[in-house]
Amino acid sequence: MTTLRSAVIGRQTAETKISLELNIDGSGSSQISTGVGFLDHMLTLFAKHGLFDLQVTCDGDTQVDAHHTTEDIGICLGQAFVQALGDKRGITRYGHMVLPMEETLVTVAVDLSGRNYVVFNAPIASPKIGEFDSELIEDFWYAFASNALCNFHVLLHYGRNSHHVAEGIFKASARALRIATTLDSRQTDIPSTKGTL
Repeated sequence: MTTLRSAVIGRQTAETKISLELNIDGSGSSQISTGVGFLDHMLTLFAKHGLFDLQVTCDGDTQVDAHHTTEDIGICLGQAFVQALGDKRGITRYGHMVLPMEETLVTVAVDLSGRNYVVFNAPIASPKIGEFDSELIEDFWYAFASNALCNFHVLLHYGRNSHHVAEGIFKASARALRIATTLDSRQTDIPSTKGTL
């Protein structure tokens, strides 16, 4: 019988109050309320394409801007993956996805190695996507990878529309993580010669 791979994370600071629930082996259902409309959209499609069940609520200082909310949710999501995966026994560990989104093409590659490293080579042309600061896309994934303890590489091959670029990154990330977290029936141990991840 497989243990449910899920996590509940709470985080409260002077800037944000966050509640996050993750089920890696879900169906893609989500309930997202961050106070930042564009981030809600990105997390909803992240859950859908990763087949992760995800609930996120955040009361953040959005009267300042969306930075603290976006970064802190990235922190919590990374922590949730660590908690849900436990010792990572049996996982595929590596995942990558080359994903087209209209005129945009994005590659995301991930290694759930227990060590964080980020290469984010995805410049977004416009400084804003609606009211959302485009630079926060990179900040979100840095926060995620630092707390998920994973190698995380993003490459924008090309793309014109900033919304499409951001959406491509979140969808490709979801698909890559879906692959990396999948249980491999032939991998009964921890997928590392070190014996730990």
